[in-house]
Amino acid sequence: MITNSKVNRPFAPILIPTLAGNVMFKHILVPLDGSMLAQAALPAAAYLSGKFNASVTLVHIIEKNAPREIHGQPHLRDAAEAAAYLKTISRQWFPQGLRIECHVHTTEVDNVAESIVQHAGELDLDLIVMCSHGRGRALHLILGNMAQKVISMGSIPVLIARPGENEEVPAFSCTAVLMPLDGDLDHEQALPVARILAKACLASIRLAMVVPRFGSLSGQMTVTSRFLPGTMSRMLELSVQNAEAYLKSLADILVSEGFNASAHVRRGDPANIIVAIARQLQADVIVLATHGKSGMEAFWAGSVAHKVCSQCRIPILLIPVGKTKMDQ
Repeated sequence: MITNSKVNRPFAPILIPTLAGNVMFKHILVPLDGSMLAQAALPAAAYLSGKFNASVTLVHIIEKNAPREIHGQPHLRDAAEAAAYLKTISRQWFPQGLRIECHVHTTEVDNVAESIVQHAGELDLDLIVMCSHGRGRALHLILGNMAQKVISMGSIPVLIARPGENEEVPAFSCTAVLMPLDGDLDHEQALPVARILAKACLASIRLAMVVPRFGSLSGQMTVTSRFLPGTMSRMLELSVQNAEAYLKSLADILVSEGFNASAHVRRGDPANIIVAIARQLQADVIVLATHGKSGMEAFWAGSVAHKVCSQCRIPILLIPVGKTKMDQ
């Protein structure tokens, strides 16, 4: 994920805060619309609530002029029916002893994503777990989806789960966490969250960085590569060396703290390579910092996080850059 300003400079990793004093996930929100596809978020919510001993709020928001079906499945539009549905879900998916609340927002709203964000603020939440069940890579890039709209509006981490290939509810575990970095200090804000997650789940941490090849350069770097190909080639090679040293220093810190950590530097298109690394290393969760762009804004900005979300079925934990609650 090297950008124009980072191609040829050494990276200075931040000092990772110790776990003591870091706030963990204490309250998880799970928005549900009544469809089986939305239930793909439940295994992750149940797993993490157990690991963090977190309370969970299941919420359904009544949408104004809601369709009878969503993605070919029934869509809850009646408050009483929604309340009964949430109660059933709480008994089916969450073991006794956990603090589970069910809430139906009965006032019809035009903007469901905005209402989810408002509920998150009112309930003092640490994490939103929801399903992204939009279909089609091009549609994702241009229009975005509910989960990505939520992350663009809010300040709370959002874990996006996806249905299986046959739209089944997939199992969830967390034995390996992939943390892509690019040397940007803003994006390193996600690293303490990755550590918190890995610590609670006894998971390994795989650090990754992608340095572009000539064919995957963008912006001003493309112009430079045309007029000064030799110079650009040397800059990219130096960037690989800087990236390897940068990730190794971070991995060494994590290992000294008792984590199973490793560093991986690859060449190519950032989003494609991140997805490939996640599959190769059998990552269970990808932790990504994001500036929260969605829809056309993300399309034109070339958002790596947005593209990864569009291409990957592995759960992705998105951390809003500069506004996460995890370090407050």
